[in-house]
Amino acid sequence: MSAVTSGRERAASQPPGGAGGTGDTGSSDARGPLGARFAGRGRRAGLVAAGAAVAVTLALPPILTGSQLSVYILLALSAMVTVGLSLLMGYAGQVSIGQASFYAIGAYAAGLLSVHGTPPLLALAAAPLIAALFAAAIGGPLLRLRGHHLAFATIALQLILISLLGEADWAGGSVGLQGIPRLSAGGTELGEDIHYAYLAWAAVAVTVLVARNVVTSRAGRGLRALATSETAASASGVPVARYKLAVFTLAAAFAGLAGGIYAFFIGYINPGSFPVLLSIQFLVMAVVGGLGTIWGALLGATAITLIVQFLNDLGSRPGMPASAPSILNYAVYAGLLILVVLFLPRGIVPALRDAWQRRIAGRVRAGTGTAERA
Repeated sequence: MSAVTSGRERAASQPPGGAGGTGDTGSSDARGPLGARFAGRGRRAGLVAAGAAVAVTLALPPILTGSQLSVYILLALSAMVTVGLSLLMGYAGQVSIGQASFYAIGAYAAGLLSVHGTPPLLALAAAPLIAALFAAAIGGPLLRLRGHHLAFATIALQLILISLLGEADWAGGSVGLQGIPRLSAGGTELGEDIHYAYLAWAAVAVTVLVARNVVTSRAGRGLRALATSETAASASGVPVARYKLAVFTLAAAFAGLAGGIYAFFIGYINPGSFPVLLSIQFLVMAVVGGLGTIWGALLGATAITLIVQFLNDLGSRPGMPASAPSILNYAVYAGLLILVVLFLPRGIVPALRDAWQRRIAGRVRAGTGTAERA
């Protein structure tokens, strides 16, 4: 769990911009006019990269095929869940290996409400709220646990939830919940996959904006202190228990929103739609991309989703056993975690950011030396 527990150190080293990476891009050596100039270039480069990412995101849906578009939508839903999990583990220091529980709660909440006559748009709005309320109800006793005890408790929570849903006739039992209508608003129905692609990525934009505002706020400064040391944060007046519960609830709301969109997009859900492997997938996404970073969550979700799709295609080829996709996925998850722990213990995005900061510091030192010789 070293890649997971290092989230505390990672959050402590965050710039003032928090997880969004919008703070100082320079290192401690990047001071004075030259440092400010290079830091300004770094911020401009970040804005250009963000703009390019948004442009590509909006341009892709019309040119993707049916199966590719489905993967694109599932990627966006995974990114939403991973953003919340990255904050939960990177800032609050809470290890969750059962985040798919809230994904399932959001999906079943939206599906059940819409099937029983609630307007679909209202049912979708209720999905993150219900997931957040459930997290708030169980978070108090659950978050008293720490480390691997909390991790095992979150897995147990998911297993219990899946078992209850499989036995509940009102939720469709093991057969699942069928007949979930398409999402509609004002008489306009979202009947095409491309509509859900834009809806899912709009929801990603909302979660990113909320997460960025949280980590750059006064509460975000308290979270950074909490990630460094709970004891020191408590001594400084940070309400540790309340902040941990707030982040736990926020991460659950993000997952619930993703689950609600998933239910309307697929139109059918059952307990098997939310296996423990899905929670592990979210965890790997957050760790590989970089805990405590928004860009890391997005990059990790993109990389793992594409790898999983490739492995599923490989495992479904003629001659492969039925269990091949699951075996390949578990093997790749284990391999990626080992590689990240060994070579990128803080994740891809923090490693890239550190390399950029070292480059800026080197240029500043070289520029300062040139100016002194002149």
